Amino acid sequence: MAKSTSPDIVYTKVDEAPELASASLLPIISAFAAAADVTFGTRDISLAGRIIATFSDVLPEEQRQDDDLAILGELVKQPDANVIKLPNISASEPQLVAAVKELQAQGYALPDYPYTPATDEEKAVRAKYDGIKGSAVNPVLREGNSDRRAAVAVKNYAKKNPHRMGEWLPDSKTRVSSMSGGDFFSNEKSATLADAAKAKIVLTATDGTETVLKDSVAYPAGTVVDATYMSAKALDAFLAKEIESTKAEGTLFSLHMKATMMKVSDPIIFGHAVKVWLKPVFDQFGDKMAELGVNPNAGLGSLLERVKDEPEIVAAIEAVRAERPDMYMVNSDKGITNLHVPSDVIIDASMPALIRAGGKGWGPDNKEHDANCVIPDDSYAPVYDETIKYFKETGKLDPATCGTVQNVGLMAQKAEEYGSHPTTFEIPADGVVRMILEDGTVLHENTVEKGDIWRSASARKAPIEDWVNLAIARQKDMGCQAIFWLDANRAHDAELIAYVKPILEAQGVADKFLILAPREATRLSLETIRKGEDSIAITGNVLRDYLTDLFPILELATSAKMLSIVKLMNGGGLFETGAGGSAPKHVQQLMEENHLRWDSLGEFCALGESLKFLAESKNNPKARTLGLAVDAATQGILDDNRSPSRKVGEPDNRDSHYWFARYWAQALADQSDDAGLAAHFAPLAKKLVDNERTILSELASAQGTAVDLGGYYHGDAEKTADVMRPSETLNMIIG
Repeated sequence: MAKSTSPDIVYTKVDEAPELASASLLPIISAFAAAADVTFGTRDISLAGRIIATFSDVLPEEQRQDDDLAILGELVKQPDANVIKLPNISASEPQLVAAVKELQAQGYALPDYPYTPATDEEKAVRAKYDGIKGSAVNPVLREGNSDRRAAVAVKNYAKKNPHRMGEWLPDSKTRVSSMSGGDFFSNEKSATLADAAKAKIVLTATDGTETVLKDSVAYPAGTVVDATYMSAKALDAFLAKEIESTKAEGTLFSLHMKATMMKVSDPIIFGHAVKVWLKPVFDQFGDKMAELGVNPNAGLGSLLERVKDEPEIVAAIEAVRAERPDMYMVNSDKGITNLHVPSDVIIDASMPALIRAGGKGWGPDNKEHDANCVIPDDSYAPVYDETIKYFKETGKLDPATCGTVQNVGLMAQKAEEYGSHPTTFEIPADGVVRMILEDGTVLHENTVEKGDIWRSASARKAPIEDWVNLAIARQKDMGCQAIFWLDANRAHDAELIAYVKPILEAQGVADKFLILAPREATRLSLETIRKGEDSIAITGNVLRDYLTDLFPILELATSAKMLSIVKLMNGGGLFETGAGGSAPKHVQQLMEENHLRWDSLGEFCALGESLKFLAESKNNPKARTLGLAVDAATQGILDDNRSPSRKVGEPDNRDSHYWFARYWAQALADQSDDAGLAAHFAPLAKKLVDNERTILSELASAQGTAVDLGGYYHGDAEKTADVMRPSETLNMIIG
């Protein structure tokens, strides 16, 4: 790879399948880019890399790493920033602990993760680790709002080659259940600050004791600041009710959360589900399980491991499980349930997959069944509820004829709930939580009980205005239906609407947009795309995440092939490469069979856009030629069906990269914009064509046996390169 102190494009080093694919693809990209005087560099934002960087002060010099996330955080604020970001792990607690253990086994003297920190030192270590969990990366890098859509070539291919959709029947028992009160939605309060301010968050217990939960949070003028809480009692009552109703209905119990991104609140909610599911066991053996280090928030899998040598507890668990409804399974062959690991079932991947399958989920008998989709908070549950109701009424969607839903998402500067981690707390005592400004003004006040989950989120003025203007530009470009997914009856959304309407009116485009609550917006969007027409969903941060999986999975069968451009507010570009939710299964298959089914189409799309952006930002016409040729190569991958297969012995990710290199080289050889590039790539293209049989044979012969990567979270670079670049002929041609 070309080395530079200031590379033109930064490619992120991440985790799991996307990072394995990079070991094959990045050498190709770097070799091609060098011919156009374009340099690539890498920055490590992988989970293991962030752990090492965070604790470098306790490691020997040779093991230390720079804090590449912090470096990238500064880079994305620069006007010429150009970053290609692959999907990284948003770590749950079990994933973080597993990564730490792997690094320790590799000789890194890292401190253990303190589940229940007692000393100041342990609390400091825990704080460092907690800073790595969940969506630690995205809020730092996303210094702009999101423009996410299916690339034209990808959408056209999906129409010509429609994927299979499960049948939706009117008598399906599948449904969504959410809380009707006591949740974040019903308790939310919101206000827009007229002036810049700092606030402290204080809990005043019923006995008068004051605890400062957060001593100072700074907000610029115009910031929308929310406060809300979820009642623990209401949550437990809701979960108990849904477990019973699921049993009566004969469906699967399935909990759908986002414990990776909502790294404080959702693991706690997940833990409540584990405790309610096993309530008789906790009632009888709670103290003993606490002594054994059981943490319900870590999931049923961790719990079972810690009590495996306690026959009484194991017997009690089995007795309760026999009385419960069947559970939605992550892996029915291995007995891994919906409640085993909080990061195993991620709502924006799990719900679209279930909906695409006709409302069916996998049960413990390895068969598909209807399910009760439990989404406790009612803020966004209506999107999935309405989708399910719509398909029950109308039947499945036809990918061959349907239109597309694009997304313009408000996410810059830690906007909304995803930026709430530092201001989310499990309440230690009954009392009142207040957000108090420096002048003594009480901004928000909530009466809470011990165990409630309280949080504050915010959205700043500049990102909101940028978001609205980005939506106006996209609608003008597309000329299609455009909907702000905002609920006037929700406190936070009402504050955003107060921003949106004046901007639309001032620009004379109010008649081009609708403002609808998520339920109504869902119904209209589905009706629109069923007619073959397009719609733009203009949403907040969480809905951006949910919808850019839901609609692509319905339209394309995957969200990994989306074109995702973050237009950074200071002028740069962040080019994202799709979702990574299925990456763990891909890694498992590679390690067992040396077959990687990860599809790099998202990287291809991002690369083309990044190169074209570079051409404009740094006046490099060669980069534009490269980018246009990437688009042609991507079209070739789709037209000739060169994407990876799922089965061992068939073409995989590495085959796809060979074809991408070949199509890219051919497109560069055939173009007439740059004679020098054409001359450079013509012999390369010929070599790739002439050696097709040898290269594909070398790639195929590598499959079928287990491989050693040197680690899951922190693999060995040489071992990974050997696995991902098994064709000596291709390696010699590329260089």
